[in-house]
Amino acid sequence: MTGHRRLRELLADSRVSKDPRQHWPGWINGDVPEDWALASWVSVRNMFTAYGERHRRLRSLISAAFTPRRVAGLYPDIAEITNELLDDLGSTPEGSSVDLREHFAYPLPISVICRLFGVPAETRPGLRRIVDGVFDTSATAEQVRATQRELYELLDGLVASKRADPGDDLTSVLLNARDEQDGKLDEQELVDTLILLIGAGYETTVNLLDQAVAAMLTHGDQLELVREGTCSWGQVVTESLRWQAPLANVPLRYATTDIELEDGVVIRAGEPILAGYAGACRDPRRYERPDSFDITRTDNGDHLAFGHGAHYCLGAPLARLEAETALPALFERFPDMRLAVSVDELVAGSGFIANGHSSLPVLLRGR
Repeated sequence: MTGHRRLRELLADSRVSKDPRQHWPGWINGDVPEDWALASWVSVRNMFTAYGERHRRLRSLISAAFTPRRVAGLYPDIAEITNELLDDLGSTPEGSSVDLREHFAYPLPISVICRLFGVPAETRPGLRRIVDGVFDTSATAEQVRATQRELYELLDGLVASKRADPGDDLTSVLLNARDEQDGKLDEQELVDTLILLIGAGYETTVNLLDQAVAAMLTHGDQLELVREGTCSWGQVVTESLRWQAPLANVPLRYATTDIELEDGVVIRAGEPILAGYAGACRDPRRYERPDSFDITRTDNGDHLAFGHGAHYCLGAPLARLEAETALPALFERFPDMRLAVSVDELVAGSGFIANGHSSLPVLLRGR
């Protein structure tokens, strides 16, 4: 589904489920192998794949831990990490290019999410590699099995360490819900919830930062609007989300019954649905000049980059906070920054889920 209006309606339709165990015959009957490249997107047991009352229970529990106050309280950490990364970038020899995706867009959100969940620093490189594997839609069956095994080993270890020595972090909060509030969160739901919150919590923000920087460096007129105070960085973030949705396509949803659309198309009960967020955000029936990056738009507040309805992204406020903190700091520190290659030489990352560049080479001082 790539049309804005139709996708928005389906995302809020109670006849659309995300639970393959209840509503996808192919999964129920074992026709879909467990080492399928997208298996981890449908096999986990957390609120991402929950439906109805179970989804409401899990989301309520996570929302209670992931409060606006806790998110807002991360601002000093975000600012500190941003400044440390900018200091490191400042040591780049003049005239040398640097991959801003690798050295800014990646380390900022992964550092923030790891602080939030109490992930040890020595574990972070492995975590990043494993999450990259989850987003690799071209993975072989052997790679899928290896990624799933490593992912559960890493998070089982995190849970064990926090159970032995709780801290002021979300992993400990979720553990308390598992151990103290009997019946609310079972052990697999706990680990699979960590997979969701940690993995999705930084990959989407990496792509948001990557795409926003690329957009501003290739649209000098838009950057000037921000510098002169006509537009805000909040407007930059909103339009970046619409113009290049951080997740292009998100698997999967399933029709719980036949759903007849107004143009006569019927989605049969049990058929899987792929949410095409990037397509919907560029729908010409919804947006004028949909392929144009324009931060002065007033009609982009309903973009679907974070989803819609019951499964609207819980981490959206954190992603926006990170972007609205990091972007102005980056462009203030390096006002003459420009791309080190032509825009046509920027290469999209692999896979059809994550929407970012494989690298973002820039010259920080514009020479």
